Amino acid sequence: MRLPNQRWLISSTNPEQIDELVKSTGLSPLLAQVLVNREIVTPKLAQVYIDPESQLLPSPLEEFSDLALSVELLAEAIATKDKIAICGDYDADGMTSTALLLRTLRYLGAEVDYAIPSRMKDGYGVNLRIVEEFASAGVGIILTVDNGISAYEPIARAIALGMSVIVTDHHDLPKKLPPAHAILNPKLLPESSPYCGLAGVGMAYILAVTLARSLGKEEELTDRLLELFTLGTIADLAPLVGVNRRWLKRGLRQLPKSQLAGIQALMQMAGVSDAQKQLKPDDIGFRLGPRINAVGRIGDPQMVIELLTTDDSGLALERAMQCEQINRKRQELCEQIERDAIALIEETPIDWRRDRVLVVVRPEWHHGVIGIVASRLVERYGVPVFISTYEEDASILRGSARGIEEFNVFEALEFCRDLLGKYGGHKAAGGFSLPAQNLDAFKQKLSAFAHRCLKLEHLKPLIKIDAEANFIQLTPCLYQQIDSLQPWGIGNDFPIFWTRNVRVKEQQPVGKNQSHLKLTLAQDDHSEMKAIAWRWGDYFPLPSRLDIAYKLQENVWNGNKNIELELVGVRLPDPNFIFAINSATKKAIFEYKGRTYVCSWWETLNELRIQNEQGKVLAVSQGQNIGLLGDSCECTQQVDLTRPHYSQLIHIAFAALND
Repeated sequence: MRLPNQRWLISSTNPEQIDELVKSTGLSPLLAQVLVNREIVTPKLAQVYIDPESQLLPSPLEEFSDLALSVELLAEAIATKDKIAICGDYDADGMTSTALLLRTLRYLGAEVDYAIPSRMKDGYGVNLRIVEEFASAGVGIILTVDNGISAYEPIARAIALGMSVIVTDHHDLPKKLPPAHAILNPKLLPESSPYCGLAGVGMAYILAVTLARSLGKEEELTDRLLELFTLGTIADLAPLVGVNRRWLKRGLRQLPKSQLAGIQALMQMAGVSDAQKQLKPDDIGFRLGPRINAVGRIGDPQMVIELLTTDDSGLALERAMQCEQINRKRQELCEQIERDAIALIEETPIDWRRDRVLVVVRPEWHHGVIGIVASRLVERYGVPVFISTYEEDASILRGSARGIEEFNVFEALEFCRDLLGKYGGHKAAGGFSLPAQNLDAFKQKLSAFAHRCLKLEHLKPLIKIDAEANFIQLTPCLYQQIDSLQPWGIGNDFPIFWTRNVRVKEQQPVGKNQSHLKLTLAQDDHSEMKAIAWRWGDYFPLPSRLDIAYKLQENVWNGNKNIELELVGVRLPDPNFIFAINSATKKAIFEYKGRTYVCSWWETLNELRIQNEQGKVLAVSQGQNIGLLGDSCECTQQVDLTRPHYSQLIHIAFAALND
């Protein structure tokens, strides 16, 4: 028996704030607790959160000091037929940004073209090669999207060649800004601004709408631009706060009736029904977004640009089918690399607990998908992951990094900068390259950095829990309230509840390779709930009693709607709680080798538990030779019960219980 190795962070409650929000909003106490956990603690803040359109927004022209100049430069280029060239990026944010501005500028009559750097040959962002090609083509204005803020040398070269440059980006600011004519970046705004969380596509959207408005052609473009903004913002995992959340609520209502041929085709291939009244962010993030991202990772981004800019439904369907094929290949690559990585970690073995960071390297992995695998390894092991593979030139390694709550990836890369080539990122994720000869030194330096900020207890996947709930509270009304507050996502996490001492009535592996678990759960004196646990096939069978952490989801089958649970965490119940509710439980105290132990027999579980003076618990299921050792809430370490120490301890415990 094995359980997920997790740590739970359960939010504290504030009854007064919860009562105030319940009275002012009509939300359930559970959901009021969720709002308090998101620092929405007053009726006024709650009103804006529930109805983002009620907030009075400042004009983007007031917030972005270079926006008026950017509009002026582009409007003049349109009027004079001066060539405009967009330099985009190969991820979903960059491709949707490029498509959004291409659509806008073409509609407004501009002479416009675009370029996207090669992930494999160029790496990220505008570069000298692209600048020189733009100059040779007679380009007058270079417009970067989702990149450019750190491209000092290429932009300086563009200026020297006589081109104007407008940078639209959302990445962190370098110490020295590029010498562009105009820079639009939400990182230049104070954190209190409702625009500060914009992704690259959000910055492109503001520029496009403001330009169209200045030319009196806003109305015809608004819906289509909003759909591209929605697609890019959620696929890029931008924070769902401020204007992002406001505009996404609008965009998600608009997408099912999209008039864009590319989005219609993408939804058709992804199995998203037109009958849905409102798409959920999951439908974008986990259905549409990956099909776009996959192309940027292992295909030609031009395919996505054509998909999102064409009005030809036949071409759109052809491109969407190609996206589907590439996404399937991406899934296969991810699964294979994940299997390879786990085998490498387990069989080498790699002592990541000692190092407090996991560094995995192997040749022939695909550069474009190792970042996805890094995220899965973080989910599995709960440790910062730096994964890399060799370039065509085997002397160079290129990699991706993903962090945990207490670890800053970008600061770790900065700490190792003397060993690296290119690198960049933010707190949670990053990318890097380095000479292969520096690998051992890189591992040592990363470990030194990790020891500064991580303790051993941090090296478990973190489950952030909003509130404790009973099954009787998990009603369709609660789900409807949760659903009404969509979109949930980064910066506005989907609510997670927990329930203690749940009985597992039924469980069975399901899905491809039996990799998921389907369960029927019951809470004493309350109704049953169905549940699904994704990617938990390895934990089958789960113990018959558990504390569970979960999200609520709606299952629609044959026209029937049912509320079910999506498990995200489990742990063994606190024995003291079990004692309080289960009068059939036996309990005894005994001495062994000068130490005091408390033992208990759980009738309903057919299980013996022995707790020592330090709170460590040994859980023993009848008839098993393997037990679980841990604390009162999490027993996860497997031990051999035939060893003399454990077998004697168990023998004395049973004797004490039978006295």
